[in-house]
Amino acid sequence: MKQIFKRYWPYIKEYKTQYSFVLFGIILTVAATMATAHIMKPLMDDMFIAKKEEMLYLIPLGLIAIYFVKAVGRYVQSVYMNYIGLHIVTRFRELLLGKIISLDMEFLYKNRSGELISRVTNDIGRIQYFVSNMLPELFREVLTVFGLVGYVIYLNSLLAFYSLIVVPLVIYPLILIAKKLKKYSHRSQAKNADVVTRLTEVFNNSEIIKANASEKYETQRFSVQNWQFFKINMKAVYVGEIVSPLMEIIGAAGLAAVIFVGGKEVYDGRMSVGEFTAFLTAVGLVFQPVRRIGSIYSKIQDAVAASERVFEVLDTQNRILNGTKILDEDITSIEYKNVVLEYSGYNLLDDISLSIKQGENIALVGDSGGGKSTFINMILRFYDPQSGNLFINGRNIKEYENSSLKHHISLVSQRIYIFQDTLAANVAYGQDIDEQKVYEALALADASEFVASLKDGIYTQMEEFGVNLSGGQRQRLAIARAIYKHSSLILFDEATSALDNESEKRIQQALDAYTKDKITITIAHRLSTIEHADKILVLQKGKIVASGTHAELLEGSEVYQKLAGTFVQ
Repeated sequence: MKQIFKRYWPYIKEYKTQYSFVLFGIILTVAATMATAHIMKPLMDDMFIAKKEEMLYLIPLGLIAIYFVKAVGRYVQSVYMNYIGLHIVTRFRELLLGKIISLDMEFLYKNRSGELISRVTNDIGRIQYFVSNMLPELFREVLTVFGLVGYVIYLNSLLAFYSLIVVPLVIYPLILIAKKLKKYSHRSQAKNADVVTRLTEVFNNSEIIKANASEKYETQRFSVQNWQFFKINMKAVYVGEIVSPLMEIIGAAGLAAVIFVGGKEVYDGRMSVGEFTAFLTAVGLVFQPVRRIGSIYSKIQDAVAASERVFEVLDTQNRILNGTKILDEDITSIEYKNVVLEYSGYNLLDDISLSIKQGENIALVGDSGGGKSTFINMILRFYDPQSGNLFINGRNIKEYENSSLKHHISLVSQRIYIFQDTLAANVAYGQDIDEQKVYEALALADASEFVASLKDGIYTQMEEFGVNLSGGQRQRLAIARAIYKHSSLILFDEATSALDNESEKRIQQALDAYTKDKITITIAHRLSTIEHADKILVLQKGKIVASGTHAELLEGSEVYQKLAGTFVQ
């Protein structure tokens, strides 16, 4: 816990003003609590025993004043505690998401989306208690305990010894319980991530679930995770809820000792009834914050476990290190020099050497798993080579600042990404919307006709995954997005697979003119898409086994001849 507190300290210390108000509220609350015990003495001695008439008015007014001060203190404390907690949690959500999406693609591929969502939502929510409530509440309760203990010692030191001797007995079992709770909390948060992952898969694959009538099957799979989550949480409940009754029993033992010893003091005339009542009230009030401290300490374990999971992500080092050189000119050349990329003992790219110049249209063909998508992913720096180098404009790609590099690259991938925003915002994704540029990009992508038929035109709201568009319309939209970016390097990964032949021809003609001064790299299984490429690269098992024009390869490459027979016409 000490280590976690150190991690939070740079954030916590930024809220000095708010913590000052929290401290002010705590002081009011503690002072009012001590006054509650102190007023018992005049209540018994002066009002009931001595029957002083003025006390009939002063004591009730005093009680009202005490609880008014206490209410003000608790309100001020609660408002500013919640402000601190919500503010820090809001910042941490942004910080964690920013960290996750800045990490390399290998991290994102290896970690389930549900797991990452759970860390941004569930785990961050759990640390709110740690950063906003734990410190103020602990401080308030500890201050209350010390204040009341000082008061009972002031009233009767001998009686205080007998009543408070049980307090140390609480500490050891509390430490054991806390260790158990932390372990269960880690397991609970991990299982919560499993539940979120299962839900994410269900919602992302709803079409295939419906198509296979597998709703019951998916519900059963979810049920397994859901009830495992329930069982882990109940184990935490069984352990955590021991704290309160344990405190009650120990507190009752302390009060019993006070009543026995204090009663004798009153009988022997060494203590007045009012003093004893004030003492008994103060001791009773001591055990309330002690019990709450135990409860707080137990709950902290949940926040500590969540914090460890959050900081585990924040401490993850990006394997793709950002360069410092700003790429402020068009990409005019790409050179692969003996590039090798290995994954799990298998070479995805094996000794690739190649030069590509401005204006060239390069096509990649080959069997599935041959390394085509990996080839273009290297340019996007989704991966860095294990050996060899990749050069952009004669400079090692690792030297460039990533965002400036990607500013010059447009990607149209096999999977079409449509965001829940307007159609115009999807075309201009990540940039300011220029209506004229949007219309021009849609025209080049052969999308003007279908967009004009939409009720709100380019400001039509897209649904999740673009389900209010057909597959071909989504693909046109993705091509328009690449055009709008006006990059000097365009990467097409099966960019026209959902289009009919006539639509593809129209788009291809428009793109030929648009890309004449750009570098274009295309992955395709359609002969019409690649036959006019300046150079076709044939990849097998990560190696370039042949290269040349369509005509040259048909004449001189057996591998290409076999592939050509499988191309969609």
